[in-house]
Amino acid sequence: MGNDGGRMTRLAQGEIDTLLAGKQGWTLEEGKWIVKKYRFPSFAASIDFVNQVAAVAEELNHHPMIAIDYRMVTLRLTSWSAGGLTGLDFACADRFDEAMEAGGRAG
Repeated sequence: MGNDGGRMTRLAQGEIDTLLAGKQGWTLEEGKWIVKKYRFPSFAASIDFVNQVAAVAEELNHHPMIAIDYRMVTLRLTSWSAGGLTGLDFACADRFDEAMEAGGRAG
């Protein structure tokens, strides 16, 4: 597993299915992405959330694809170096959801 505790080891489909079952709103796309859409009451609230996502991504050194569509933010996660999903993708998903809950701005 190396120094990362297995967080950058590509997950098997069964592991992905198990982890995804515990993630509300996250979906699997193309077998290698987990994706979630967050809706906000205003454009400013969506940008505040993206700034929180950026801080978490920098802390974990793992950066999502981010799409901002007015009041909708879409996050897409994969681990390019592993060729698919890893534990780090799911750890990031948890942290992004925590940021959302702490902000309490979803609409």
